[in-house]
Amino acid sequence: MKLDHAWIAAHIPHQGSMCLLEEVLSWDLQRIACRSTSHCAIDNPLRAHGQLGAACAIEYAAQAVAVHGALLQCPPASGSGFGMLTSARRVELAVARLDDLAPDLLVSALRLHSDAVSALYSFALHDRERLLAQGRLSLLHGAVAIAQPSPNSRTSPAVRP
Repeated sequence: MKLDHAWIAAHIPHQGSMCLLEEVLSWDLQRIACRSTSHCAIDNPLRAHGQLGAACAIEYAAQAVAVHGALLQCPPASGSGFGMLTSARRVELAVARLDDLAPDLLVSALRLHSDAVSALYSFALHDRERLLAQGRLSLLHGAVAIAQPSPNSRTSPAVRP
């Protein structure tokens, strides 16, 4: 099975130009490594003021983690209900922007902890030669279902408890 852009788009909620990853290079139960070229795209939806800031590394890492979550489901589920990013911590950015780098961006993530409720990953982004960004991501499993009001709820969709 080829884990290319089409496969990724079919297994995470991000669609169109917001699906940032090109392919999965490798993965196992604890790790994932992906490649991206979207950081060079003029139509990258994360670009602001003519550039792609380094803080966008968090979104690249979050998508790699979402792909890892989809791969851990047996069989991999379409649309991945893996969860929602709840925090990014210990983020270190070694560059100011991502759009002026080599064409291949390497995104890796390591699952440090996971249980039925949440997961913790460390992540790193590299170009060919150097570390660009690193940090940790916390996720809440099944957050998509939690965030949606039930059909019988008296709470307005605009107001969530």
